[in-house]
Amino acid sequence: MTRVGDDAPIHGRADAGEAISRETISRETVARAADALDALRAKRPRVHCITNTVAQTYTANLLLAAGAVPSMTIAPDEIAAFVAGADALVVNIGTLDETRRTAIGIAIDAATEAGIPWVLDPVFVDRSPGRATFGKALLAMRPTVLRLNPAEFAVLSGLPAEADHLPGFARENQAVVALTGETDLVADAARRAAIGNGHRWMARITAMGCAGAALVAAFAAVDDDPWHATIAALVALGVAAERAAVVSSGPGTLAVRLLDTLFDLDRKDLLEQAKVS
Repeated sequence: MTRVGDDAPIHGRADAGEAISRETISRETVARAADALDALRAKRPRVHCITNTVAQTYTANLLLAAGAVPSMTIAPDEIAAFVAGADALVVNIGTLDETRRTAIGIAIDAATEAGIPWVLDPVFVDRSPGRATFGKALLAMRPTVLRLNPAEFAVLSGLPAEADHLPGFARENQAVVALTGETDLVADAARRAAIGNGHRWMARITAMGCAGAALVAAFAAVDDDPWHATIAALVALGVAAERAAVVSSGPGTLAVRLLDTLFDLDRKDLLEQAKVS
């Protein structure tokens, strides 16, 4: 949600009311994120993860630290049963081999039939034409949430990765769009929010973004509004990273400390430290 800038023209009560309204919306959004964290801990949703080989271990550990339960098989003969029994699915195309291609189609069909949310992380669709074509085909299968970086957004949308382009793209694809970076942007067709939590070392940790997409799926399993769920996941990860950085000496120690701080995170931490606008 955009803020009224300090140099914006003032139009009396209407602008003051708008600013108050936006501040209220932000507080309510953070409170809902805290509720979602409590619900995740209570319900312990299972997230089935099709993710790249580099990310599997860290993704599983991050989900466990948050309170969710990961499952990881990509075997075509059993993945439908795993997804049908899960509460959410994440599809990450980082290491895209034939087994994963086959498993992804089966898994999405199973998630759709079961009515569970699924998150698409179209890793590196900007690096090869074939990968871009596959990413666009997956997007056409209507993920609940699309989590991606600016380069990936540009390839899938054909537009620059700018905040004003997100709602239209979200509307066109009937999905929540989470554009992650120094400031994370989360949009659906009607709403937009910016999240300022996180730490610069997160970009130096293999699998951090992949694990973050899985965390979005976990929160989507306990909050039936995917926009709120996505904000909650990114806020929780960002606050945990900020707290972990205080006791870390670099990306290596941050990766481990973040798991510890995420495990200890509570609603008070989110209410006090979330930066949502």
